[in-house]
Amino acid sequence: MNTPPDSFGEAPLPFLSDEAAAVAVPKGRLPSYISDHRRRLRQRFMEGGASALPDYELLELVLFRAIPRRDVKPLAHALLQRFGDFNRVITANPARLRDLSGVGEAVVTELKIVEAAAHRMARARIMKQQVLSSWDALLDYCHTTMAHRETEQFRVFYLDRKNVLIADEAQASGTVDHVPVYPREIAKRALELNASALILVHNHPSGDPSPSQADISMTGQIDGACKALGLTLHDHIIVGRSREISFRAQGYI
Repeated sequence: MNTPPDSFGEAPLPFLSDEAAAVAVPKGRLPSYISDHRRRLRQRFMEGGASALPDYELLELVLFRAIPRRDVKPLAHALLQRFGDFNRVITANPARLRDLSGVGEAVVTELKIVEAAAHRMARARIMKQQVLSSWDALLDYCHTTMAHRETEQFRVFYLDRKNVLIADEAQASGTVDHVPVYPREIAKRALELNASALILVHNHPSGDPSPSQADISMTGQIDGACKALGLTLHDHIIVGRSREISFRAQGYI
């Protein structure tokens, strides 16, 4: 099934080029054409922000710290060619990143630091907040943390009686098309947290958020367990590559 272009990627723009030559750097002092390129790139970023840079230059900025003595432009282009865009690079599985020539532990670490920072910032916008009035922020967080995963993950947001988010927990991870979910454990955890309501979220690595019959059946089981304990299941959100589906909006809950 064809899916819409990733709304979190950057469309090609007519950026001015400020590229260093793609050659190896000898040991010793960093050549001026590379050091000047790095200085100019950092300056453009500080003056214009991320919107002033295309994906490959923003990626270069991240790689500067990991590879201080080499031209990183070729590697930035290679990463984008392999994974597609900036978001998919920083969220890529570490093992797949290491498969690319030139990517070592330092590069993987820097990319994962950027990913963790993005997750932490998105999470800060929803924790201890009234979720139903911060729905867009919740969806942004779900896309940031789950839209580019290569395997399914199942998360539960636990809310108090005022619908304030008190816990965000990843319950399970699975394969490319399946994740094990245990309704009793979800309900039990809600009681442990003294939660009054919850929201279910999982991703479809295929990019298509359309629910399967198994998704619908599992949601019904969890809804039944919640009702038996006096808990409210507000929604189940399936996150695709560029859009999401709400079970409540679709009439499944």
